[in-house]
Amino acid sequence: MTKKFVLAIDQGTTSSRAILFTHQGTIHSVGQLEHDQIFPQAGWVEHNADQIWNNVREVVGLALTRGNATYDDVAAVGITNQRETAVVWDKNTGKPVYNAIVWQDTRTQKIVDELGGDEGADRYKKLTGLPLATYFSGPKVKWILDNVDGAREAADKGDLLFGTTDSWVLWNMTGGPNGGVHVTDVTNASRTLLMNIETLQWDESMAEVMGIPMSMLPEIKSSSEVYGHGRKQGLVPGVPISGILGDQQAATFGQACFEVGTAKNTYGTGNFMLMNTGTEPIHSKNGLLTTVCYKIGDQPAVYALEGSIAVTGSLIQWLRDNLGLFEDAQDVEYLARKVDDNGGAYVVPAFSGLFAPYWRSDARGAIVGLTRYVNKNHIARAALESVAFQTREVVDAMNADSGVALTELKVDGGMVANELLMQFISDQLDVEVIRPEVAETTALGAAYAAGIAVGFWNGEDDVRNNWKEGKRWAPAEKQSERERQYRLWKKAVTKTFDWVDDDVK
Repeated sequence: MTKKFVLAIDQGTTSSRAILFTHQGTIHSVGQLEHDQIFPQAGWVEHNADQIWNNVREVVGLALTRGNATYDDVAAVGITNQRETAVVWDKNTGKPVYNAIVWQDTRTQKIVDELGGDEGADRYKKLTGLPLATYFSGPKVKWILDNVDGAREAADKGDLLFGTTDSWVLWNMTGGPNGGVHVTDVTNASRTLLMNIETLQWDESMAEVMGIPMSMLPEIKSSSEVYGHGRKQGLVPGVPISGILGDQQAATFGQACFEVGTAKNTYGTGNFMLMNTGTEPIHSKNGLLTTVCYKIGDQPAVYALEGSIAVTGSLIQWLRDNLGLFEDAQDVEYLARKVDDNGGAYVVPAFSGLFAPYWRSDARGAIVGLTRYVNKNHIARAALESVAFQTREVVDAMNADSGVALTELKVDGGMVANELLMQFISDQLDVEVIRPEVAETTALGAAYAAGIAVGFWNGEDDVRNNWKEGKRWAPAEKQSERERQYRLWKKAVTKTFDWVDDDVK
């Protein structure tokens, strides 16, 4: 029987999706379920890992059913995932010892400060490509081992495993306690503060610094090879699981950013721009991350510079859920179009501190420039504009690090449906913004990685040939107005600094 599809599992920050892709890279069917966002206290963000796994199983079933397909139609499974979110579980029972600690969580700030010591956030940056920050997985694992009763003892006995959510899903799909495969790929491993960015192997000295036994860590593999097969009792029994990419790297792959200097930006819960820098890592001098972009089988790893922004789409959720400005996230564009400008108001969404290029964990969100004139429409517009301003800050840093000015920007993610936002971004960057025909490039990138491993696709050329432009925006704002807005934004950002101190949780 000829295999018709590749199945991609996209385990994201707010939901899990399963998508069947055709050989042409088009979507055949989708299943999607949201999971709970757990906020035990200010700055803490958790997910129930069991709920995520249950949802993954359900969405795979939905995608197959809606597509009138069975596992016999599936050539391979690819996994993409929210990256730095950490799961620690008992390998004997398959049960997590604590909720997954999400990448947005800031509880590990004291751990991070202690690890930095007198040298500060850049102490291990040359080794790992990353600054010490609450964003990354290693400190989250240390927190669990230090604070969950019995966890340290169980880890020392070799009973506990750690993984980002790709490893959690893969382990369960391949058998769990009964022979589950404990693996991650180089892109996810590069986000833990535990991997040597040059050798692509776990660094024992970093694990020791964080008090994490090496026995907890998954084996690091490439982004495209057969890791294992679906368990007999599962929905895809015997189907090879052969692609893993962290969500932002998956989107870069799905956008066919294979040449040095090509870049994409994903607009989802957060905002993540990656620029392909080739087979040698470039160490940023301007607040960016050095990360692995992808590694296909035995081919050399390709690196990227990344600008990570914590809050973009989640800002719109906050306006909806916490402030009640509208009932549907899509309504933010309707409100923003009711006014001609932001009325002088600027929203800086530093809910988890500021990520690139500032890396200020002491920052917290602010709305500034308020007068009696400002109404909810101005706030909606200012929220969308904040996404464009944050994008420009990252592009400025990327241009400085790479020495090459960005000429166009490929975009993807849920927010690219907002056409007013896409125009804002084009105006602020003064370059053209391009949305692909298939905007689900994160899941598509994972599908490509899996399909290439089993010969469903013939490598990067097939990815290039499948990519098609959907819509393009060109800058239309006057230079003077663009610079005025950006100057005021930069001033607004400074108002968020130094908010968290010793007596502010």
